[in-house]
Amino acid sequence: MHMKHLHRHTLALLLILVLCPLALRAQGDARTRVRFVTNKGSFTIELYDDTPLHKERVLSHVAAHDYDGLLFHRVIRNFMVQAGGALHKGTKAGETRLEALSEETIPAEIVYPGHFHRRGTVAAARIGDEENPEKRSDGIQFFVNVGQFFLEKELLPYTKDSIAPMTDEIKKCYMLEGGVPHLDGRYTVFGEVVDGMNTILKIQSVETDGSDRPTRDVYIKSAKIIK
Repeated sequence: MHMKHLHRHTLALLLILVLCPLALRAQGDARTRVRFVTNKGSFTIELYDDTPLHKERVLSHVAAHDYDGLLFHRVIRNFMVQAGGALHKGTKAGETRLEALSEETIPAEIVYPGHFHRRGTVAAARIGDEENPEKRSDGIQFFVNVGQFFLEKELLPYTKDSIAPMTDEIKKCYMLEGGVPHLDGRYTVFGEVVDGMNTILKIQSVETDGSDRPTRDVYIKSAKIIK
């Protein structure tokens, strides 16, 4: 890499660390990570320790191979990619089991402002507030946030949000990293992509139909705990 470009890269990193302190990836020495292999590439997520119920559920699904064959069934450009609502070439028995796993909801573990929907974070899907006022998470479905970058003036409405008022630090993160601020305080964020974000971007750029489902299956081949 050219030295001038190296200096620019270092400066950009320093700006993120100084201006966006909540985006620091440190989770302590012991980090639990899961590598997902898809037909579009692989990505690795790091699970947060302060959302233990979600962490335990993800690890149990990995051990049981529950993620193998799951589709990214909902993909919206500049928003997010969501997996776990259907199976790739699933059998009736497999679909029945998947439906049962979704019904095994998890109590919400919303740690805001500690975790918010910045680009690359992983959150649990759920049904709406009317049917689910406790904001309990789906038993297996998750989504990875992509979102977009914001100007400071575009974030002003969120600073007075009655559910999740936005701090100055979080505003800076959305300006520098991008994300989906309107979801803050409403869904459990339980991890983040630490490797393979290019795979997520590849998935979110695929062609979709009127229901936001990819016209060609995008699916998880396998999931494995890594150290």
